[in-house]
Amino acid sequence: MDGLEEPGLVIAIDTREQEPYGFDPSRVATVRRALPAGDYSLAGRETEVAIERKSLEDLVGTAIHARERFARELRRLAAYDFACVVVEASMEDLLLHRYRSAADPRSVFGAVLSIVLDHRVPVFFCSDRQIACRFVEGLLVLYHRRSAPR
Repeated sequence: MDGLEEPGLVIAIDTREQEPYGFDPSRVATVRRALPAGDYSLAGRETEVAIERKSLEDLVGTAIHARERFARELRRLAAYDFACVVVEASMEDLLLHRYRSAADPRSVFGAVLSIVLDHRVPVFFCSDRQIACRFVEGLLVLYHRRSAPR
């Protein structure tokens, strides 16, 4: 851990995450393990903070076609100190139907609003995978800084 910009910070990546983000190794360390919810967390704080990553295709599929399973995941996330959903696409991509599913963009948009209002889990649209990766790393670093014992 020597030489890390964020000493003591280890990002936990869920073992089910098929294409995990490549975080800056000079800034943070990573470990793979099964997480109770979400795809990314902080090691040792897996039930306090979690981030669920979604491609636009995955968001559409889970919010529309696998609604009940996704609702269970959101209920788990809602109990955390901080949790969110990060989408690797822009809101414009969603609204302009830049995904393969036949699901109406208005229905998907409504599902996103329900995630925020009904489950109190924020949804962040991060335009692409690289920006989403930086956003997730930044959120976890800031959460670690703000919640570390002083």
